[in-house]
Amino acid sequence: MTVNLTAELAAARILAVIRGTDTAGAIAAGTALLEEGVRLVEVALTTPDAPRAVAALRAVAPTGSVVGAGTVLTAADVADVAAAGAQFVVTPAVVESISEAARRGIPVAAGALTPTEAYTATRMGASAIKLFPASVGGPAYLKAVRDPFPDIPFVAVGGVGLDDVAGYLAAGAIAVGVGGPLVGDAASGGDLAALRARARTYLAAVRGPVGS
Repeated sequence: MTVNLTAELAAARILAVIRGTDTAGAIAAGTALLEEGVRLVEVALTTPDAPRAVAALRAVAPTGSVVGAGTVLTAADVADVAAAGAQFVVTPAVVESISEAARRGIPVAAGALTPTEAYTATRMGASAIKLFPASVGGPAYLKAVRDPFPDIPFVAVGGVGLDDVAGYLAAGAIAVGVGGPLVGDAASGGDLAALRARARTYLAAVRGPVGS
């Protein structure tokens, strides 16, 4: 069954981005995040053997959780992650994988920074726009880009720290995507206990009053 990515993002308000230096570390980090209640987890293809990590996380994901792949650039990348069971794909830019994933019925959060890129990616079949890197302009920039496109769902990704979450949600983002500030070194064999603690803190932040 195809995931309604926009609805999942809006409900969860947070997408965890795993970018590790070894496959086992990525799987361990993703498993910890899922166990702590983070519902959407993305494994970046810059992680060694990322499709295997996607498949492993799909196998342990609780009901209601969604596992996808990020840094998906080419049609071949889409084929690889689809075979691994990725339920969505994320791109860092406006690239060919958007239209290929849409053709296969896999929802896409497409990376874009400008209004032109956001519009183009949506026309190519993106379900949501990943404003990246969001830290370039912060919440005020997200609001400015979003204003002409009220029907396009935006996710703020790139340099989103804990203190930034409320601002992006208030500016109209349906969710935030968080990598390093959340995952830390856990996806490379680091501290899983610290990751679990950060996950609980971020979940509390996104479950706050903004948009409730």
